[in-house]
Amino acid sequence: MTQVMQFFFAPAIMLTLVLSVVFSFKSRRSNEPIKRGIQASRMNISMGIMLVLIACVQLMFSAESTVRIILGALFMLLGLFNLFAGIRNLGTFRRQQEHAEGQQP
Repeated sequence: MTQVMQFFFAPAIMLTLVLSVVFSFKSRRSNEPIKRGIQASRMNISMGIMLVLIACVQLMFSAESTVRIILGALFMLLGLFNLFAGIRNLGTFRRQQEHAEGQQP
């Protein structure tokens, strides 16, 4: 069972890491503020998912170590905050984008 969980967690963490880096580069290279915000929001969502997955690994595979439990809880809180902030900001920037597209002739 442990190997099945590791087979899931390792690729998922690597995928979200790659997505975070890609969205970070796209955000930094964008000249338009709305597109920059959308890419930064996607980066926050990817990073939040990655931190939640890392927290799950720490909490599930810990040998009842207090340090691992505290570290897992800290990563979980930070990941959930990033995920929430990314989703909220993505909605805000998408509404701004729709509003800007609606005003163009």
